[in-house]
Amino acid sequence: MEAGGEEFAIGVVLSAKTTLGEEFEGQIVAFDRPSNLLVIQEGVGRAESGERRNVRVLKANYIREFSVLSKGDDPLDPAGCMLDLNSIYAREDAALRQAEIEAEKIGVGVTPEAQNIFDALSKTLPVQWDKTDIVVMKEVRVRSPYLPENVSGGTAAANERVKKVIDFERKRLHSRAPGQFS
Repeated sequence: MEAGGEEFAIGVVLSAKTTLGEEFEGQIVAFDRPSNLLVIQEGVGRAESGERRNVRVLKANYIREFSVLSKGDDPLDPAGCMLDLNSIYAREDAALRQAEIEAEKIGVGVTPEAQNIFDALSKTLPVQWDKTDIVVMKEVRVRSPYLPENVSGGTAAANERVKKVIDFERKRLHSRAPGQFS
């Protein structure tokens, strides 16, 4: 459906039905005419102040039918918009910390097999990369080419556990993709 006139003006509250049969009501927060994208905030008029609301981003041509219920104020007008900046900053910090944790799990300059072995070890044991070496429980070190005989350090029990996981993971990798990890 192509938008014409003021139907998709910012602030308009509408009831819509999508081509997939979903029905919803919401207020238009933004409409980008070149991409035909609508941003709609649902639950306008029902939600309490400060309550989280669902926001839909969809192509206007996925709206099969709609009716304009009312015309409201600009929902992003700073005078009427309440943002909890402390909450936003806390969520941003948490997302950045999580991204850093996830990035530390990715080996740099290592083979896909090495990354798979690291991932397998990380499911049950604390692991980290030290350049291209895998360090398990801060005491057991696995060097390239990541074979059981390349395991050193730590207690005999820890060393044996790491060797078993490596051996099992290598067998699993070779059975899934023979010849790829040689």
